Amino acid sequence: MCAVQFLYQWELNKPEQLNDAVRVFIESQDQPRDYYAFAEELIHGAITHIEAVDAEIREHAVNWTFERIAKVDLSVLRLAIYELLQRRDIPPIVSINEAIELGKIYSTPDSKRFINGILDQMKNKIDRPLRSAAD
Repeated sequence: MCAVQFLYQWELNKPEQLNDAVRVFIESQDQPRDYYAFAEELIHGAITHIEAVDAEIREHAVNWTFERIAKVDLSVLRLAIYELLQRRDIPPIVSINEAIELGKIYSTPDSKRFINGILDQMKNKIDRPLRSAAD
């Protein structure tokens, strides 16, 4: 949840210093900073791989221009696709299910279909078991 919130904020107003922006964002949350260590990993990973992630979104967002995608949905998709492509420690089905749930929480009722449609296409590209983490 925290990672999606930061990615949304980042999309709207890209900071000059990512590390400082992440630190300030995390420090504004309710829990101590170490509680958000995993979220920080995901934030940095998604932004580091943003070009590859966005290329996948563009490829699979049939009949949608990239600019038309709701920024909340874009943030959810960026996180999920980064996890699918780069985080072999996270089972793909977990990333997909969490993305759909985040879409339900933060976006419109129709976003879950949009998010699921893109991620369903992405899962066909995954070269590992969908229900378990890779070794």
